Amino acid sequence: MVDVQGTVADGFEPVRDTFAANFTRHGERGAAMVLYREGEKVVDLWGGTKTPDDGGESGPEASGGGPEPWTQDTAQVVRSVTKGVAAAVPLLLHQRGQLDLDGRVSTYWPEFKAAGKERVLVRHLLAHRTGVPVLDTPLTPAEAVDGISGPRAVAAQRPVWEPGTAHGYHAHTYSWLLGELVRRVTGRTIGRWIAEEIARPLGLDLWLGLPEEQRGRVGRIAAVEALAAPAAHGPRLRPKRSVAEAYRDPESLTRRAFAAITPVPDENDPAYLAAELPASGGVATAEALARFYAALIGPLPSARTARSGGRLFAPATLTMARTEESAGPDRVLVVGTRYGLGYMLHGPACPLLGPGSFGHPGRGGSLAFADPEARIGFAYVTNGMRRGVTADPRAQALVRAVRTSLAAREA
Repeated sequence: MVDVQGTVADGFEPVRDTFAANFTRHGERGAAMVLYREGEKVVDLWGGTKTPDDGGESGPEASGGGPEPWTQDTAQVVRSVTKGVAAAVPLLLHQRGQLDLDGRVSTYWPEFKAAGKERVLVRHLLAHRTGVPVLDTPLTPAEAVDGISGPRAVAAQRPVWEPGTAHGYHAHTYSWLLGELVRRVTGRTIGRWIAEEIARPLGLDLWLGLPEEQRGRVGRIAAVEALAAPAAHGPRLRPKRSVAEAYRDPESLTRRAFAAITPVPDENDPAYLAAELPASGGVATAEALARFYAALIGPLPSARTARSGGRLFAPATLTMARTEESAGPDRVLVVGTRYGLGYMLHGPACPLLGPGSFGHPGRGGSLAFADPEARIGFAYVTNGMRRGVTADPRAQALVRAVRTSLAAREA
């Protein structure tokens, strides 16, 4: 039995029980989960180990001391959960009058209009409608993080569909599309902007570009095998046949999108963690992500900022973030997906708390989102990576437990 640490407010005991059950039911290795409600933290849980049981390149296990335990301040690379944090940047720039969401990307980034992309709008980029989820020539891991090769590649890439007419998940190319747009508009890298305008004022342990002095806090990710579980414990573990076939086909948009960086980068590599990849490279604690989403929808009493009393999104910006921009068959993920401006929305492929929820999952398990109607910010992070992009059974079990707890409190 894993010794689960932390606290839950009265009425949220089902969340703690579910978090603990994930270790035996779903093969969890190390994880944390935090929930804010009405600006106050009501769930703060962690457990397991921050390093693999079978060793790694760092930590006490390298010298035979066993795996390191997950602690309250353990941070984790959260893969595509990063997209939800990064999406706040262009929305806040729009809120401040610095970026037109209906303007053409080439207005800010002239080179981008090459190869038939002159009519791509900023909102197309945020809603995965740009038509550039793949690269004809994939980047190496070194090129992906050099800050030059990625923007140059997406600027030169010809769209695989007419921009604005369809949508498909830009798994990796989102990094260079969004990162370069922000740099052109602000003169700052997106990682620096997030640090100065979001993380520091809100007191978040969240980085897009991990500082060297923080490396020791980061859990080491590794694959975990799915355990057999009764159907009642969550969604089925096997993907649909069409999805599985798309991942096997080297010519499919699915395979090509996830292979935009080839070979697969080592996400435990300090160079990768130090890079600013807004599609996949963010490092954060569950506390920071839950607090971030809570700040998007309402003020935080302890926020160190005078801007909107700690609230990030004005009401109009919040409405734009979660208004449906893309829906239906996703040309990359091969399932029906829904996107607002930079955020995945609640639906069968990505179940969140309810119809008004918005956020982003990370391939392999992690999930963070907000629900303005329930007044919550939710975050779950894990170092046990499983197959799947949008509906990990561990995260879904926790979402259901939160739903149960909220319903009981309202009864």
